[in-house]
Amino acid sequence: MKLTLTLWQRLLGLLPGELTVHETEWLISPQQHMPLMAQRRAVIIINRARLFAMLFALLTPLWIAVDVVALPMELAAQLAGMRLMATAAFAWLVFGHHSDGTLRHAYRAMATLFAIPTLFYIASHLLLTRYHLQGLSAAIGTGYAFLPFVLLAGFAIFPLTLLESATFASPILIADGLAWLLQWQVIDWPSFSGAFWLLTLISAVATLASMSQLAFMIALVNQAVRDTLTGCFSRRSAEEMLDLQFTLAQRARRPLSVAFIDLDHFKSINDKHGHEAGDRALQSLTQAIGDTLRHGDILTRWGGEEFLLLMPETDRQQAQQALARLRRHGLGRRPDGSPLTASIGLTESQADQAASWQQLVEIADARMYRAKQQGRDRVVAADDEAPPAAAPADVPELLAQPL
Repeated sequence: MKLTLTLWQRLLGLLPGELTVHETEWLISPQQHMPLMAQRRAVIIINRARLFAMLFALLTPLWIAVDVVALPMELAAQLAGMRLMATAAFAWLVFGHHSDGTLRHAYRAMATLFAIPTLFYIASHLLLTRYHLQGLSAAIGTGYAFLPFVLLAGFAIFPLTLLESATFASPILIADGLAWLLQWQVIDWPSFSGAFWLLTLISAVATLASMSQLAFMIALVNQAVRDTLTGCFSRRSAEEMLDLQFTLAQRARRPLSVAFIDLDHFKSINDKHGHEAGDRALQSLTQAIGDTLRHGDILTRWGGEEFLLLMPETDRQQAQQALARLRRHGLGRRPDGSPLTASIGLTESQADQAASWQQLVEIADARMYRAKQQGRDRVVAADDEAPPAAAPADVPELLAQPL
């Protein structure tokens, strides 16, 4: 595994530590990408697809003048009609294509972008084979054969995984092979083999460039969205993810649970042992929570000793079970060796009928304070919960200390 990671880093131009072993898997398939990463990448892909389409929309009709001068008039007229249709399709992609910023729409934009010139290439190739061109006309006609090379090189501007690059490049390679095979009776096999090998090589280089872009994007996003002390997500990124997850949950009518976690008596750690000890306590907490996080759960630092745990596709009962497992596992240690404890407020979007993610956080925050008032080191998951009969036996000496 270490050799594989080193090879990836050398190929993609990364420095050691920029991507973890787990994150290198993100370069293969998008299935493991966190929602925030997927959303930002979708926006980039859509914007670059529109930029590419705008370039094609401007340049495609300009070549009509060259065709009129160099090609037979009948052929030039047919090619001009095809170029105008392609230009209209590119213009629609720039101005008429609507997107909600998801990967599904990003894939649709890319598929449309590359389908237009691919179809144009096949149609123009079949049309040009009907004419016996010579001299300048032959040179201009040969230029149409370079369109697949341009398309495959264009993949380099998109941050794509290996599987995504292969998926989008395959139709272009197949279209090129099909265009040649339609003339199999007169095909020049050495020329075809050489051209197809070059196309494959360009495709491989473009794929490597796309993966390199993705790798650097992952590294930059991690630096931007992570809290430098604890390594979990920062408040700014938490707000973005809450907005995204709440929207998805409302659209799919699925539950979204949020736990507001506040360390008990954190101020006493800073006062008695110093801020460095407090920092280590926070790191101990995030490490302990990270060890028990389920796939899809998201831990964020909301501020100071406050953390939000986002649990998509999780109802109240499932969230309570997850938090119970977390508390059994432990939340780390205080500087004196005693266990860290936390007051936790839990809310769930459907059960609490939250109208926004802000309201979801407010409810969880209020319940966290109720947990403090009831003796700390507990979870409050509903407004009508009765307080337990007694406080936990392992921290009675701390109950009189400040928050």
